[in-house]
Amino acid sequence: MLHKSNSLAHYSNVVANRIRPHIWLLPNILTAWWWGVNIGLKNQFYGKTVFRTEPNSIISIGDNCRFNSSHRSNLIGVYSPCMISTIARNSEIYIGNNCGFSGTVMGAALSIKLGNNVRCGANTLITDSDWHSGDPRTGKNAPVVIEDNVWLGYGVKVLKGVHIGENSVIGAGSIVTHDIPANVVAAGNPCKVIRTISE
Repeated sequence: MLHKSNSLAHYSNVVANRIRPHIWLLPNILTAWWWGVNIGLKNQFYGKTVFRTEPNSIISIGDNCRFNSSHRSNLIGVYSPCMISTIARNSEIYIGNNCGFSGTVMGAALSIKLGNNVRCGANTLITDSDWHSGDPRTGKNAPVVIEDNVWLGYGVKVLKGVHIGENSVIGAGSIVTHDIPANVVAAGNPCKVIRTISE
């Protein structure tokens, strides 16, 4: 005989999920303050987000963003906490309003700018650098721009110099090494346009 799901377990989890953001808010706000991160209003944190800043750099986060940093905060699986860091002096990260992140790693040696309503699926990476500046095989840092309403699927990696146009969707597991225009679905390694999004 099949065993039906337990409603009590479900509703207990619903209640716990409503309580957790309040528990995690203060530790994350204090960490952000300590590292000089500018945070807007009504942001939610599930687990401990990692912030790091180099001197004379900027991290600015808009309003109503959500950071899923615990393994249980997203059932698709979160491998690491959200990590938002500047890795060089005078670098900058700007995140707009209503953005969502699940185990997203973002590191700027120059400039990363996200518009409003950007959704970053679990275990995504956004970086404008090769991270090994002392190695002669690396190239120059190049800014990353992700416009409004972009959705990055699970495991997407956005690499230096990329500009993704508004409303575009990047398929799971894609490696984005070149610009992606607005209003398209793109996927693959390297990421290429598959089709346009019609209204």
